[in-house]
Amino acid sequence: MRIYLESLGCRLNYAEMAGLGRQLAGAGHAMVESAAEADLCVLNSCAVTGEAARQTRQLARQMARANPAARLIITGCYATLEGETVAALPNVDLVVGNARKDDLLATIQGLGTRDQETDSSAPVPSPLSSTISRTRAFIKVQDGCRNRCTFCIVTVARGDERSRAIAEIVAEVNALHAEGYQEAVLTGVHLGGYGNDIDRDLRALVAGLLAETRIPRIRLSSLEPFDLAPDFFDLWPQSNDRLMPHLHLPAQAGSDAVLKRMARRNRTAEFEALVDAARARIPGLTITTDIIAGFPGETEADFEQTLAFARRIGFAHIHAFPFSARAGTAAAHFAGQVAQVECKRRVQALHALDAELGRAVRAAFVGSTRPVLWESVLAPREIAKLAPHAAPADAAESIGSGLTDNYLRVLARLPAGVDLHNRITPTLLTQLAGDDLWGSVLVG
Repeated sequence: MRIYLESLGCRLNYAEMAGLGRQLAGAGHAMVESAAEADLCVLNSCAVTGEAARQTRQLARQMARANPAARLIITGCYATLEGETVAALPNVDLVVGNARKDDLLATIQGLGTRDQETDSSAPVPSPLSSTISRTRAFIKVQDGCRNRCTFCIVTVARGDERSRAIAEIVAEVNALHAEGYQEAVLTGVHLGGYGNDIDRDLRALVAGLLAETRIPRIRLSSLEPFDLAPDFFDLWPQSNDRLMPHLHLPAQAGSDAVLKRMARRNRTAEFEALVDAARARIPGLTITTDIIAGFPGETEADFEQTLAFARRIGFAHIHAFPFSARAGTAAAHFAGQVAQVECKRRVQALHALDAELGRAVRAAFVGSTRPVLWESVLAPREIAKLAPHAAPADAAESIGSGLTDNYLRVLARLPAGVDLHNRITPTLLTQLAGDDLWGSVLVG
């Protein structure tokens, strides 16, 4: 069958669909790049906020309109929490909750196309055609969460913690490296809780990957700050530069009063001490975060504390979003719900601060040399969005886009005929033009 996979939400969702895509290709199915081309579509849904749930419904309807003849399976967190609502969406053949997500391959194998008279002589894309540009692989290492943050519906949707065996993860990373991937990104609902259910821990997993794989880059996705001890950062000097100097640490708030109501297991002073310990051990480290604006009971003074906290840390990026009351969470019933207009104002203030801090972090690295994994060449329409001075000097040049080891997006002019896709090169970071960090590749 021709199969189209789509995801909304977290990196874990994308990791799950990437893994399913590899399984389906191995079973002889063809992965296509749009719903319109597919016999079967699978949508991995998100429910972390009310907006994410709305986007799931919208995307499902768009996929049904694009190809009414295709079967449609919806899985993921929204499918788990609101199965009846999802089943009533147009063209939905099957709703698969998170508890049955690992059985999707077998489920799909048992399905035929909606039209069994499909012309088998029609051209079929090559398997994995949608991942030809592979550079970074997202690896699901665990699922579920034991924390009970009062705002979070994901713990309800995902259930108890379940960790994969280290040997299984090592084998997957080695297979992906053999396919050409240069970076493995470890993901999970509660990545820092890896191994709690199998008498292991994240440090053991990372050490195992460093010892038993040769993939050039290993990156950790979101890590709760209260899961990490300062000696965890000793892994970086031991990694021979294979463990990427970037940490995503969700702060959620910079006010201790708000953190307490969120039932977070750390306070701002502990977060700042952890960041100091990490920066002392990891040269060139960048820190990114999540912050919720307008949590119930958040006063203007609380919010000002959050802004000041973010400035003290100097985040490279802040993913800011308004509080969304999710049925089934404690915070949905808290007193002091903040008006939506005020939530939006605070999000806008956080976005402005994010832009300011992000530029400062990028500017601080101008003049330094960082390894860059080159991911793509910008299409003409993408180049047109850049400032006029960023256009190629002549028609033969192209503009490459890649990521430094510390997760900074870099653009570079590439001479005609130079293809750096999926290569890692030392790159001198030369200037910050507007919000864009530019570099000069030091080896061809």
